[in-house]
Amino acid sequence: MTKVISGAAMLAAMMLTATMPAFAEGPICLSTRDIKDTDAQKDGTTILYTMRDGSVWRNDLKGRCPDMRWNGFGYSTANPQASICENEQTLVVFRSGEICNLGKFTQITPPRMNQPATR
Repeated sequence: MTKVISGAAMLAAMMLTATMPAFAEGPICLSTRDIKDTDAQKDGTTILYTMRDGSVWRNDLKGRCPDMRWNGFGYSTANPQASICENEQTLVVFRSGEICNLGKFTQITPPRMNQPATR
């Protein structure tokens, strides 16, 4: 009798997990302490982040931000990890005051060591 109940419980659990949607992973965040260099691209739509571990990440901005290339930009972090996260961060261009929003991060070059960005 115990085996029948255990088997039924296992079958029910398997059916539930098969029909439940997978939980989405959190956003990709880069530690500001680990950013070695940033390069705003000419077209004003992307920023390349070179990290201390040798990895390179591209951020596709949510819109064009043409003044960023010439005037530089800054951002502040309000989280205790001092990180910037995709689709959550706002950048401000120094001279013009233009506001730009980070979009999705894509890893272009893997790290020299095995140190991936946090999620």
